[in-house]
Amino acid sequence: MKRAALIALFLSLATPVAAPAQALLDERQLLGMRLFNQSCRVCHTKPQMASPQYASLLSWASLGGNDGALRAFIANGSAKMPGFKYHFNPDEIDALVAYIKTLDPARE
Repeated sequence: MKRAALIALFLSLATPVAAPAQALLDERQLLGMRLFNQSCRVCHTKPQMASPQYASLLSWASLGGNDGALRAFIANGSAKMPGFKYHFNPDEIDALVAYIKTLDPARE
């Protein structure tokens, strides 16, 4: 038991710790991340490896990277997605756009 604990301790000390992604985001992007996690993550990420993903991944490349198009799409929605213009104020929609612009389309 002690040997396993020593090995675990050694490995944890030997493994470099990456800076959390949150440390790289500014205040507006952090707000966008919180809003994304509350309202968008359920459809735009895979909840589990075996679960389906309901909507496309969002990234800096979404809608051609056009900030205005992203704002309009978030506010007005589509046939498959609800609009959020009554749920989020314009500053919150801007924060969502700022956060989405930090996402890499290759993430999974």
